[in-house]
Amino acid sequence: MMFSGEYIIFLCLALVALAGGILMLSLSKVVHMVVALVFTFVSIAGLYVLLSAEFVAAVQILIYSGAITIIMLFGIMLTKHNDQTFPHIKRWKKLLILLSIFLFAAVTFRSISAVPFDGQATGLHEENTKQIGIELYSTFIIPFELTSVLLLVALIGAIILAKKDDEEANESEQ
Repeated sequence: MMFSGEYIIFLCLALVALAGGILMLSLSKVVHMVVALVFTFVSIAGLYVLLSAEFVAAVQILIYSGAITIIMLFGIMLTKHNDQTFPHIKRWKKLLILLSIFLFAAVTFRSISAVPFDGQATGLHEENTKQIGIELYSTFIIPFELTSVLLLVALIGAIILAKKDDEEANESEQ
C-alpha cells in the first residue's frame, strides 16, 4: 500500500495534536501545559491547511496559538499561586484514563468509518473566506451577535471583579 504525502503529513499532525493533548493533561507544571497546548493548536491549524481552509488555519494560529495562549500565560503570571506539582495520580486512575482514551478513539473511528464518502467535494476550495463571511453574516448572524454580547458581558464582569479586588486590597492596607 502506497501512502501519499498528504496522508503522511496528516498522520504526523494528528500525532502531534494527540501528543500535545495528552501531555497537557499529564504534565504537572502549568506553563508546560500551556506549551503542550500550543503544539496542539498549531497542529490543528496544519490540519485545517490540509482541508484547504487556509483562513481558518490563519485564525487558529492568530487567535488560539497567539492570543489565547498569551492570555493564559498572563493569567498564570498575574495570579497568586504556588506552582507545585499535582498529587500523583494512582496507577488504576491512569489505566482508567488510558482505557477511556482508547475507547473514545475506537468509537470515533467506527463512527467516521461508517460515513459513506461517495464523491469528491467540489467548490469547497474556491473563495472559502468569502463563503465563511456569507454564512457568518447571513445564516449565523444571530449566534454571532449573541457571542459578541456574551463576550462584552464577560469583559464587563472581569473589570468589575478586578475593581472589587483592587478596592479590597486598598482597604486592607489602610
